[in-house]
Amino acid sequence: MDILARYFNQKEGSVRETVVSVRVKRGESVEKALRRLKKIMDKEGTLKDLRAHRYFEKPSEKKRRKAARSRMRDY
Repeated sequence: MDILARYFNQKEGSVRETVVSVRVKRGESVEKALRRLKKIMDKEGTLKDLRAHRYFEKPSEKKRRKAARSRMRDY
């Protein structure tokens, strides 16, 4: 049994599909396999990227957010 997670990443006007899959091992619970899937997606930054591109962000808002993140990193 495979657990697949599909998401569409929209950058620069192009839509790209990325598939992350986890094989459920014999005797392994589905909950444990889902935890492994979430861990893989966190390492790749899949969910973070998906949430960031959920809504359109104006270029000025991107610059403002980037500058604020830079200020927080300096301290």
